[in-house]
Amino acid sequence: MTETKKRTLRSQHWFGGNDKDAFIHRSWMKNQGIPDDAFDGRPVIGICNTWSELTPCNAHFRDLAEAVKRGVLEAGGLPVEFPVMSLGESNLRPTAMLFRNLASMDVEESIRANPLDGVVLLTGCDKTTPALLMGAASVDLPTIVLSGGPMLNGNYRGKPIGSGTDVWKFSEEVRSGRMTQTQFKEAESCMSRSAGHCMTMGTASTMAAMVEALGVALPGNAAIPAVDARRKLQAQMTGRRIVGMVHEDLRLSHVLTRAAFENAIMVNGAIGGSTNAVVHLLAIAGRIGVELTLADWDRLGRDMPCLLNLMPSGQYLMEDFYYAGGLPVVMRELLGKLHGAAFTVTGASVADNVAHAENFNPEVIHPLAAPFKDDGGIAVLKGNLAPRGAIIKPSAASPALMRHRGRAVVFDSIEHYKRRIDDPELEIDADSVMVLQNCGPKGYPGMAEVGNMGLPKKLLAQGVTDMVRISDARMSGTAFGTVVLHVAPEAAMGGPLALVRDGDMIELDVPNRRLHLEVDDAELARRKEAWRAPEPAMRGGYQSMYTEHVLQADQGVDLDFLVGCRGSAVPRESH
Repeated sequence: MTETKKRTLRSQHWFGGNDKDAFIHRSWMKNQGIPDDAFDGRPVIGICNTWSELTPCNAHFRDLAEAVKRGVLEAGGLPVEFPVMSLGESNLRPTAMLFRNLASMDVEESIRANPLDGVVLLTGCDKTTPALLMGAASVDLPTIVLSGGPMLNGNYRGKPIGSGTDVWKFSEEVRSGRMTQTQFKEAESCMSRSAGHCMTMGTASTMAAMVEALGVALPGNAAIPAVDARRKLQAQMTGRRIVGMVHEDLRLSHVLTRAAFENAIMVNGAIGGSTNAVVHLLAIAGRIGVELTLADWDRLGRDMPCLLNLMPSGQYLMEDFYYAGGLPVVMRELLGKLHGAAFTVTGASVADNVAHAENFNPEVIHPLAAPFKDDGGIAVLKGNLAPRGAIIKPSAASPALMRHRGRAVVFDSIEHYKRRIDDPELEIDADSVMVLQNCGPKGYPGMAEVGNMGLPKKLLAQGVTDMVRISDARMSGTAFGTVVLHVAPEAAMGGPLALVRDGDMIELDVPNRRLHLEVDDAELARRKEAWRAPEPAMRGGYQSMYTEHVLQADQGVDLDFLVGCRGSAVPRESH
């Protein structure tokens, strides 16, 4: 019987052999107390850590990394932890999204340039998950994701409160006079009670669910609370599994297939996931070389019901989701729709991974036969106001506003909005359509989460709780309302959104996927002739490079020169 030739690991191009270069690589690593036999051909596993005290969601990652290391050592690998740029959603200005692509470059080059055979990505806060997966996808080594997990449920005056979602509600109550500043401040400490990311179905929870749905994380990854002992167990098992993946040469491109992305889109609808997942999945697909478009989002989400009763679309929180059975329960319900044969990092199929999932609370996770809401998918709108598309999340919107026609009230920047919104003389009523310009990828820059504009104080006082809002910006996954987002092309590029004026009539028709500006083509042409591009916010440095090279929302907001998988080539030997 012929023996199978053992594959030479990538790290052996650094550590193998007896020449001068191997001496240098091994010798310097040994100053950390690493023994000789660590370099004898065992897999070297990089633990890509986004720990930072400026990223509160990820501040517990030192402990998680230690648990991953235990798993790697148990499986016969050599764990090496390395830092990359961390993106704290709550602190970074002007917006964390501006730096997602920069962090992905850090990840890609750190992996490519170092002697790594496989990688564990420690992700949590909103942009850390897509940034790390984008960077890793461009290198295409065996890779597995471990999310940090959600915080424990918030609790204010005996009632559950959700990160983000209740911030928006409380803020509106303060502005309308129904909540005092003292109560508002008291709620701060009641909301964020433990380590972890947002415990609503915001972007962090959504992206943790997306990596599980894509098959690049172990089952259960999305919902285990950050401080639950089972999160550390997940970390240790992740460390064990990545060593096996290296021996199997199970690279990202084997898992991140067209079927995997379609599964993730369907799961996003079923959980009422964040609209931010749209730009992130488009960008990840672009890096690995899978064609994915807004049309796929609309096609796969159009008839997808929402099964998950979780804020902001519902009432429960991520801790409740985990106790109910987590994402495997949702995916088992969807097996008739999903690509069950899609391959995952476990070495088994999606169907195999969720076969034994059990629903312990049907109030939290509804069965497919009796969904929480009929429409959970992301709706993609087209029309003369958004020739390349715009999106809306119906499960978080007001049904009565899904078909609406109203007079535009236009804000040409977020600063203009803030100056104008509470002016008693502002001509605005509940039927008006609020329009925000110049907050897209180039315009802000970075496409900030300002699309869910707060309503005018005078209308809040009248009891108005929702209005149609349209912008080229994004919206926090924790937010809600009838908000049209990601209008492409954006205003800063001279897209039709830049040409809207106060008093123009706008028609929104979500069932027919239509977003129309009732201004004739001749008038729009005159306005376009008079339009001038806004001055860039910064010249030079990364922001200038970003503005010059960033793609539009319908293309994932990646930088044009980063799209595509460049492969895990071993660099030239040092001299």
